[in-house]
Amino acid sequence: MKELLIKIKQTQKPDTAGLVEFLKPLNEAIAKANALTEGKRPDFFYHLKSASDSLTALAWIAYAGKDCGMSMPIAHVEESWQMAEFYNNKILVEYRNKDAHHVEWAKALKELYVPGLRDYVKSHYPLGPLWSATGKTTASAPPKVSKPGGPAPPPPPAKPFYSETHQPSSSRPKEGMAAVFQEINSGQSVTSGLRKVTDDMKVKNRVDKTGFVSAGEKEGRTSSPSFSKTGPPKLELQMGRKWVVENQIGKKNLVIDDCDAKQSVYVFGCKDSVLQIQGKVNNITVDKCTKMGVVFTDVVAACEVVNCSGVEVQCQGSAPTISVDNTAGCQLYLSKDSLEASVTTAKSSEINVLVPGSGPDSDWVCFSPILLTLLILQ
Repeated sequence: MKELLIKIKQTQKPDTAGLVEFLKPLNEAIAKANALTEGKRPDFFYHLKSASDSLTALAWIAYAGKDCGMSMPIAHVEESWQMAEFYNNKILVEYRNKDAHHVEWAKALKELYVPGLRDYVKSHYPLGPLWSATGKTTASAPPKVSKPGGPAPPPPPAKPFYSETHQPSSSRPKEGMAAVFQEINSGQSVTSGLRKVTDDMKVKNRVDKTGFVSAGEKEGRTSSPSFSKTGPPKLELQMGRKWVVENQIGKKNLVIDDCDAKQSVYVFGCKDSVLQIQGKVNNITVDKCTKMGVVFTDVVAACEVVNCSGVEVQCQGSAPTISVDNTAGCQLYLSKDSLEASVTTAKSSEINVLVPGSGPDSDWVCFSPILLTLLILQ
């Protein structure tokens, strides 16, 4: 960022394409940081994720006016840190009673951006970078043309945080389904070219059923459990400290019963399965699972659900923290001993928390995390 700010003082304000080329080094640095957090979860994942997410705060330098599609620089820095703080807080929770160095690191990272970078931008660039009026100009990258017989040009890079698509939505041409609805609303004859389905073309009236799959065939194909293409299924204790459950598909009777409070459980890439954890463990992480059920007794630190879809988690004992991140569809069942658990969500949807009713035979009562927060505040 320092190098770019020095260049800005020596450069005239470029057009949109020139700005994308000018910010290319920053885009590449952010992409490299994000790559460290992809794939199978690495060691110190929270540290890497907090640091990589915080780098988007540096994109304040791309602010080019109120119509550029970005928040103003001060607001952009604060919003970017809020995204990184979700993982930064996890470091504080995990290491507050273990290692003070990690706690100091997490606090220092926050101070670097808030108040550090925020106050710097507020003092010097509250309205964006100050380009030179008489400096040199920035040219856009020329299109690459492949020579006859030579190798094909590389594919375009991934979309950066700032691109040429930042324009008012009303002025953009409609694409995909938006274009279809726009054409329908315009009153044009969009169905004029469609063929009419006659009675003999309907499935129920066809004599030749070749090519159709019956319901019985579907059940026969899907009833038997299959194995994941990403790797062999695992359920093992590694180094005596970490239970690994990976790539289990269609297994409804997975059980971990020989565990203790110093061990953690990591569930990855499982689908349509159920795991029971009988005993107290330190930490539970459910990562990239679909239609997965996890039932556990007690957890010392936290139970985390990350990058999942359609999962159900039931706590039969106590859990101080349950977090749900980047997940679509999650049912959390809490016992009476875990009603004081801290439930946090980020970039997730369709999250429900179910708690026991007032009586022994009462049904479960369903809440959303937002409603639970309001009830606690009241």
